[in-house]
Amino acid sequence: MAVAQPTKSKAASKQSNNANPKAKTQMHRRSRTGCYTCRLRRKKCDEGTPMCTACKHLGLSCEYKRPMWWSNNDARRQHKDDIKMIIKRKKLSEKASHTIQTSVSSPPGLSHSLPTSATFSDPLDRTRSASIDSHFSFNFNSPPNVPEYGAYNPHIIPSHTDFMFNMSPYEIDVKTERQMFVNDVPTLRESTVSTFSTYHTPPPPGTVLPSYPMDGEWTEQVYQERRESLTEETLNCNFFDFSNGIATNTSQVDIELEENDQRLLDHFIQFVLPTIFPILETNQHGSVGSDLILPALQNNKGYLHCCLMIAAQHYKAAMNLQGEEIDNDIMRNRHATILALCEALNKDENHHQILEATLGLIFFQSCVGRYDDSLPDIPWHQHFQAVHSLVTKLDLPRLVSDAAEPLTQTPFNMTLTAWIDILGATMQGRAPTFAHTYREKHLSTTNPSLGLRELMGCDDHVMYLISEIACLEALKKEGMDDITLCQHVHALGDQIGLTETHDCGPKMPFNANGSLSPKQLSKNITSAFRLAARIYLCSLVPGFSPSQASCVGLVEKLTTVLHFIPSGPGGFDRSLAWVYLIGGSVSGMNSSFRQFFNERIAQLGDTSSYGSFGGVVSLLHEVWQQADNSQPSPSANGTTEAPYISWRDVMQMRGWDYLLI
Repeated sequence: MAVAQPTKSKAASKQSNNANPKAKTQMHRRSRTGCYTCRLRRKKCDEGTPMCTACKHLGLSCEYKRPMWWSNNDARRQHKDDIKMIIKRKKLSEKASHTIQTSVSSPPGLSHSLPTSATFSDPLDRTRSASIDSHFSFNFNSPPNVPEYGAYNPHIIPSHTDFMFNMSPYEIDVKTERQMFVNDVPTLRESTVSTFSTYHTPPPPGTVLPSYPMDGEWTEQVYQERRESLTEETLNCNFFDFSNGIATNTSQVDIELEENDQRLLDHFIQFVLPTIFPILETNQHGSVGSDLILPALQNNKGYLHCCLMIAAQHYKAAMNLQGEEIDNDIMRNRHATILALCEALNKDENHHQILEATLGLIFFQSCVGRYDDSLPDIPWHQHFQAVHSLVTKLDLPRLVSDAAEPLTQTPFNMTLTAWIDILGATMQGRAPTFAHTYREKHLSTTNPSLGLRELMGCDDHVMYLISEIACLEALKKEGMDDITLCQHVHALGDQIGLTETHDCGPKMPFNANGSLSPKQLSKNITSAFRLAARIYLCSLVPGFSPSQASCVGLVEKLTTVLHFIPSGPGGFDRSLAWVYLIGGSVSGMNSSFRQFFNERIAQLGDTSSYGSFGGVVSLLHEVWQQADNSQPSPSANGTTEAPYISWRDVMQMRGWDYLLI
């Protein structure tokens, strides 16, 4: 009985409460102006500003303006679940803070799991490897100067509660470096730094982070630049057919040479090889060393002696040497090269190797030779006659133009031949030897590329149009009437304009991480060649004068574009010798081009004194001296115009007969 009485009393009490529910529950007036977070939770809001007391205590986002999720039932339900999770973590944090004393301790070592590039599934990151270089940054005496997510304490991940509560807040900067390798050759490199922090609680899943001033725009720009850097056109290391067999590593050159020639070979590999095809090396369409030059050194005797001769010339020019010993090295290997080519021609075999060595005699000389070298040599255009015969014998023009059976790989020798042929024709005022082939490629809708952009940076179509301008100049020399000439000039100008369709203007060719962007570099180089082509075309118009407004405007535009070409010994000015020649030959005394050109010469240092660029420097100074000392002549409209001093006439007057490409 003693036990039954309280039970009965309790049941009676419960029945009494159920009978009168209004006595227990007091209904309050529903507010229509409370924050939407409290209205979603069905809690009373004190309508405090800028945050109500409930939202401030729980660390919730207090919104008085109708949010977007309010009108969507699914979004409202998700938002409510997120709020419940925050409240739950808040209560766990408060409970633990009363039971565990806070003690100062060092942050976890790197052996603890930290976020790395392998932790995240970033679709932009498809590189080979990642490394971590972590740096700790602590300040236990003052709060961190970072934007607040809210006014709540850091919540704790339940599975790491015991571990996390025994340390003070900390931050770790994690540096992640990514490097792409192709055939063990480093290509794209990217470095990012992210911060792992326990000062503030990360927002719950699904929470839209607040946007800070200018932060969104900056982030979008960085990600856009990252996308551009990682969406360079697909890397194709088999783009060119080098016809040299198996690739060779630079440390595996096994050639038996005398001590003197071994010294020249070492100099060639260390100092000359990296400067020969800088654009091709940048594009990484095959390694210049392992795919092209080193295999040829072992398999092609004529090519080997050609490279030894070039090494001796480079050593002489770079060290500014004068003496019989270095001259004997040059002439001995030059004679050996010609002898090896003559022997191969007599045997009528290995035509690819003969072509390769002959092209080397032409192109390497234009890279490192000096215009004032008095040693006897065969002019480049006589070597090119042999190139013409070999290219025709190998049927390369038909192979690269055959639409029915397009080649999977572009013959490198044909691409280099085209580069020399097109710009070499402008040096002599004649039509290119293979102009018909370039015309067919320009009009082709299925296979227009000859690999010129990959080799020397300029878009193939612009180079084809330079070939057409050279043909027009040859026709002008043959007596084309002025009316027909002007019609052709107008038509070619329109064709050049068509190549500008997708040109968004030059910009610095570097990605967000500081690495070089081959794609943007090619666009800048193409813009420079396009403007030089327009200047070259305008110079064919009867009555042309460098002081005409159209010409002055083109030179200024060219100067602007050239600012976006990396300068210095590691830059690409030496690859634009023809552009500097065409633009500089019509630049006036007060033109900004001259000052800019002199600055680039100073940045190049000693490397500006030899090769094609060194020849252009000497030639332009001679042209400018004659132009500045000439008297202006009256024009048809009554004004005075500066006379046009032809750079080609200056070369003929000085007896200079070299290739400037």
